Amino acid sequence: MTNKSHEADVAFIKALAELLRENDLTELQVKRDYGDEDSLNVRVSRQMAAAPVQVAVPPAANPAPVAAAAAPAAAAAPAAANDDPASHPGAVTSPMVGTVYLQPEPGAPSFISVGKQVSEGDTLLIVEAMKTMNHIPAPKSGTVKRILVEDGAAVEFGSPLVIVE
Repeated sequence: MTNKSHEADVAFIKALAELLRENDLTELQVKRDYGDEDSLNVRVSRQMAAAPVQVAVPPAANPAPVAAAAAPAAAAAPAAANDDPASHPGAVTSPMVGTVYLQPEPGAPSFISVGKQVSEGDTLLIVEAMKTMNHIPAPKSGTVKRILVEDGAAVEFGSPLVIVE
């Protein structure tokens, strides 16, 4: 590869990174074919900042009567912070970036519903990525406790989809 071609590739990669930033994307992959055995395959990705975490502040050492009345609310705050679906032991997360579909085709019944019993390997939903329909199987047998996504919603890698207990 010549130095001029190298400089053009570097400029191309910088343009991709700028496109990623301007459009608030997390990943972009492009393949350029120059000839029979000459190509450039580029994958540019960035890590998105995590959502802010709520932190419960413990009550003062000498609580006033008003603070004592607020104590039950303060005790509920840590429980709400621990209610993160991604950390739930029965959470099924997305193995890829894509679009979620809860039924096999439009108008068909959903694969799952809250309260439905599923067996290990049953299809819970579909994640479409690059026009490929990827069936997401149940990792274990159990009951669907929560469906955390809507039909047609975009999901990121690692996003919690369903909770099966």
